[in-house]
Amino acid sequence: QVQLVESGGGLVQAGGSLRLSCAASGRTFSNYAMGWFRQAPGKDRELVATISGSGGFTYYADSVKGRFTIARDNAKNTVYLQMNSLKPEDTAVYYCAQRSVLTPTYDYWGQGTQVTVSS
Repeated sequence: QVQLVESGGGLVQAGGSLRLSCAASGRTFSNYAMGWFRQAPGKDRELVATISGSGGFTYYADSVKGRFTIARDNAKNTVYLQMNSLKPEDTAVYYCAQRSVLTPTYDYWGQGTQVTVSS
């Protein structure tokens, strides 16, 4: 059974930094691409960043490009999201998710961690 557990959220002032972590268990971590998503109150869930199983390929939403960095440590079964130069509009619940091998969807999700950026 796959489990994804996020940590690292919190309250930070605008311009500050946070690092989110997502620890995975249940299947061979390096076989699966991972993604970070976020959902702000009253808004649709948004893809923030993705990383391939090897870590060699990454993707960022335009809204976070140049400020956020996704990385993974396959020895630790963990994916990270380093968030710098945070803005109030980054406030959301952040979720990590593991992508299916067979379909272009994410089939396992964490419980989410709250990030609040004050102005």
